[in-house]
Amino acid sequence: MHSPWAVRLAMTALAAAAGGVAHADIYSFVDTAGVTHFSNVPVDGRYRLLLATPVEARAQPRPGKWLAKSTLYDPLIERAARSAAVRPELVRAVIVVESAFNPRAVSKRGAQGLMQLRPSTARRYGVSDAFDPEQNITAGAHYLRDLMARFGNDLELTLAAYNAGEDAVERYGRSIPPFSETRHYVPAVMRVYHKLLTQQRSG
Repeated sequence: MHSPWAVRLAMTALAAAAGGVAHADIYSFVDTAGVTHFSNVPVDGRYRLLLATPVEARAQPRPGKWLAKSTLYDPLIERAARSAAVRPELVRAVIVVESAFNPRAVSKRGAQGLMQLRPSTARRYGVSDAFDPEQNITAGAHYLRDLMARFGNDLELTLAAYNAGEDAVERYGRSIPPFSETRHYVPAVMRVYHKLLTQQRSG
């Protein structure tokens, strides 16, 4: 698996995600509760074009200002990653592609918050408010841990399951399901993850 974003952050982060979950124009609208929704498929008449994704951005997503934005949630990410025994860089990478660090993000399928938890996943991990950054990140990190355990620490299968669901990965013989979104999502997160690992090691 979008409060409104600063336009520059949205453009940068969505361009990064464009190689993954959204490789077309990006549309948005604000609902009556003040929640901003983003999608590459404007199925609701309220959607308006926010960003026409350049072809170059689709082919070569470049993480940018979300790296600075991420520091706001560093303590929560570090604590959740420690608790779940997963790398904080992985948690950050998932957040970048899922929500670009927008805690009020809502997908067209109803996934919510920084790590875009589906309602069923939120319930599984005892989340009472998916828009609460601490609850969302903690649940998302533990979900990643459980997926890693289920799929033998195979990171690509873990990410595929995070996006498409673990049952889908099992149904397709414990391989990445042949869904366009998932086939783009996995390498998108991996690119950001390796970028963050490189920065951490060189910093």
